[in-house]
Amino acid sequence: MTEAAQAVKVVATNRKAYHDYFIFDTYEAGMALTGTEVKSLREGKMNLKDSYVRVQRGEAVLMEAHISPYSHGNRENHDPLRPRKLLLHKREIRKLIGKVQERGLTLVPLKVYFKAGRAKVEVAVAKGKRLYDKRETKRDEASRREIESAMKKRQR
Repeated sequence: MTEAAQAVKVVATNRKAYHDYFIFDTYEAGMALTGTEVKSLREGKMNLKDSYVRVQRGEAVLMEAHISPYSHGNRENHDPLRPRKLLLHKREIRKLIGKVQERGLTLVPLKVYFKAGRAKVEVAVAKGKRLYDKRETKRDEASRREIESAMKKRQR
């Protein structure tokens, strides 16, 4: 394939997910979208802030992901918060169900992007952080930044 066909254009990222969850595994899934949703995604009009993935009747579904109505759409425009089916293999869905039920983990979308012209979503198996976990992460980040700046000063 050519370079243009393999190019990845990121539409939206869920930065809050890295703050609120410990990320374990990630999966790439396609999305079943309508035409106006795809056009709106190409304009970059998506928000993953409070979205999550739920497994219902053997299908993975992206919930609460906001795709703004297409600017040049008509009365047939899509509902911004409608549930969207994720395209995963049956064995991947079974694996996700096992992890969510067994260990009390959750499924969180990390980013939405176009790959080879198709809309994809990166879904993570995650565990929620508690307040003290968030503080610890913040402390670790600050100390890492301090060390890096000290190393830069030393190299001058």
